[in-house]
Amino acid sequence: MTTSTKTAKIDRLAELTAQNETTSGASLWREAFRRLKTNKMAIIGAAIIAVFIVMAIVGPWLAPHSATALTWKSEVLVNQGKFVDSPRGGNWFGLDHLGRDTFSRFLIGARQTLLVGVVSMLIGLIVGAVIGAASGAAATLGGRLGQKIDTVIMRVVDMMLALPSLLLAVSIAAVMGQSLTTVMIAVGVVQIPIFARLLRGSMLAQGSKDYVLAAQSLGIRKRRIVVTNILPNSLSPVIVQATLSLATAIIEAAALSYLGLGNPDPAVPEWGVMLSQAQRFFEHAPMMAVYPAVGIIITALGFTLLGEAMREALDPKLRG
Repeated sequence: MTTSTKTAKIDRLAELTAQNETTSGASLWREAFRRLKTNKMAIIGAAIIAVFIVMAIVGPWLAPHSATALTWKSEVLVNQGKFVDSPRGGNWFGLDHLGRDTFSRFLIGARQTLLVGVVSMLIGLIVGAVIGAASGAAATLGGRLGQKIDTVIMRVVDMMLALPSLLLAVSIAAVMGQSLTTVMIAVGVVQIPIFARLLRGSMLAQGSKDYVLAAQSLGIRKRRIVVTNILPNSLSPVIVQATLSLATAIIEAAALSYLGLGNPDPAVPEWGVMLSQAQRFFEHAPMMAVYPAVGIIITALGFTLLGEAMREALDPKLRG
């Protein structure tokens, strides 16, 4: 086959997929963004996320006091149940059981929570996408070997999905030992089968499109079609899932920290650690638990609202 013939076939493939790429590529995202701008749920979710990110980035500089200094320890009498957990001058969220400023710890703890959530999600996204793309490509290309590869990969993914996510994360964290890195890896591993299954299914759906059959009829190798067309057009649901997974990652990371599997230094503020420390003093100082709990709930809600709005905006059934 001459170079000119190959070029002509590739150009023809571009023409055949132009309509598909128009509805699945750039114009789809433009249409989705237009829908998101008028979606109240998306606006609220984006606002919550923006506040959380800004707080995580600049929080350490905005914190009025040190997060570890026991400045007001003399005012906290644990044995007598005396706590200053309500707002007062100089301590907007009151004090914790060691006389530390709760507001400063809340601000600085947001950074740790964001870091764990984002890194965990990226671990699940990258590894899951690689596995899902390999399985989806093997299934799409067909052949006995491709089917066997797809079957083996999906059975492993199914076994991971069969285990409760929190139980799997706790097991991994318990084996690897107590550290913040352990929490990131444990939560990230839980996300891997979700992304793998989603990308594989999306690639199989794209593989049945008319433009794939038309391209094959021109003699274009299916491997090129998979890499240049099927895979890029399959990423939309994965991106949406990444937003939703951030909410799950934050909750599961906080749960592991609450169980004592997070940062081994309890002086380092993190919302899950703060919640765990407040449990012992809930009767005398309930607000110690309320502040980090509300932070976790609202942040997870923001990512969930935005993710659900993106899912609706990208749903072809809702596009007119």
